[in-house]
Amino acid sequence: MEEIKWKDFEKIDLRVGSILKAESFPEARKPAYKLKINFGEQLGVMNSSAQITRRYTTQELIGRQVIAVVNFPVKRIAGFKSECLVLGVLGEDEDVVLLSPGQKVKDGLKIG
Repeated sequence: MEEIKWKDFEKIDLRVGSILKAESFPEARKPAYKLKINFGEQLGVMNSSAQITRRYTTQELIGRQVIAVVNFPVKRIAGFKSECLVLGVLGEDEDVVLLSPGQKVKDGLKIG
């Protein structure tokens, strides 16, 4: 495992956000959802594409808080503008378990 410096970690902007909308993303190469996530007043709503279809339905994602990297460059995925990276634990067969706070917190709070 390659070590990083503290300054490298400080560059990553990790925030808590609530999923407002989740819908199927059939145009993606691998099964995925299109997500709209609220990161509070400062950052607003951001889009993300997430390969989390094995464990979650679109209905159960609404209102769920997640942790995401919000300072990556925008990435186009099958014509969709993904603005943040939702984080999860990568289990067997690439089955993703979303990271989320243990208690409800204010959207937009920084992880550090």
